[in-house]
Amino acid sequence: MFELKYHTPFEWTHKVMEDFITFLQDHAAAEKKASGMAMSMLAHYPDRTKLVKAMADLAIEEMIHFKQVLKLINERGLALGNDKQDPYIKKMRGLFRQGSDEFLIDRLLVAAVIEARGHERFSLVAEALPKGKDKDFYVAIAKSEEKHKNLFVELGYEYFDKAVIDARLEEILIAEAQICESIPFSAALH
Repeated sequence: MFELKYHTPFEWTHKVMEDFITFLQDHAAAEKKASGMAMSMLAHYPDRTKLVKAMADLAIEEMIHFKQVLKLINERGLALGNDKQDPYIKKMRGLFRQGSDEFLIDRLLVAAVIEARGHERFSLVAEALPKGKDKDFYVAIAKSEEKHKNLFVELGYEYFDKAVIDARLEEILIAEAQICESIPFSAALH
């Protein structure tokens, strides 16, 4: 449906593979936060029936992903770890505009771009992993993130004019590319 403006170099996966445990802990935190974001959206927009249903489904799916990542962590004999502030998410949230329609548009489109970035990076992780269940898991997670990116744009089209959504999406994609370029690589999703 749309393409990211910044493409993560494969070298990013070197940081991930060097400290895969930290990456797993960060991934678990990201899934947990994504579930919470979906719950927050359905709570804030109870009158938007399609959005409520989509966010209820998404919250459950993200929690399932959280449990799957938690299992990978526990199988390694490790604990979940503390959530850390994500500078990428903080900067992306800084793109939200004021005004009820503008804020909803931005919440949807920022979420779409974050999911697209997840799709890209989980695909890179899957490519870097050796054959086995971890690789299979990240292939599946990447596909899921791709569906999510499209879901948020489709919800934007449901409630707002397509031209408005497309123009704002382009602005967010440009800003997101600049954000990605400004953050050093680490063993984290973003």
